[in-house]
Amino acid sequence: MVGLTLFSCNNDDDSGITEQLTPSEILSFTSWETTNALNNKGQNVALTDTNVSNFVGYTYFKKDDTFTMFNLDDTPKMKGDWSVSEEGKTRTIVAKNDAVEVLFTRIVDITVLTKQEFTYRIYPSNDDKSVYFYIVHTPKAHKEPTK
Repeated sequence: MVGLTLFSCNNDDDSGITEQLTPSEILSFTSWETTNALNNKGQNVALTDTNVSNFVGYTYFKKDDTFTMFNLDDTPKMKGDWSVSEEGKTRTIVAKNDAVEVLFTRIVDITVLTKQEFTYRIYPSNDDKSVYFYIVHTPKAHKEPTK
């Protein structure tokens, strides 16, 4: 498992002090774009592959514990509530419809969480943990589309 990094350098501070961010602060500091997917052998997987395509898009984790996700063409994908475990090992989303009814809850294992990368592991089948994919996100200065 890739190590979890919770520190970032503050370039505006010459004192050499390192700012410690919580996992929630890391996720909510920027919008995230899905930029890659890898299989359990570390090989690239096309973002259009049916095993990963549902996880592809721009995601906006807001400080009020809500999120929105859009497809890469800026069409709405889902919205709801989010949380990340205190130690940054799991991320939970609770997708909701416009009537604020829960559609599903998804908990994923985080494998990388830094200000430069957010990666988590998904399993196409909950009954087979030998097949999995990594969904890789990087920060993107992308304005949240209006709905």
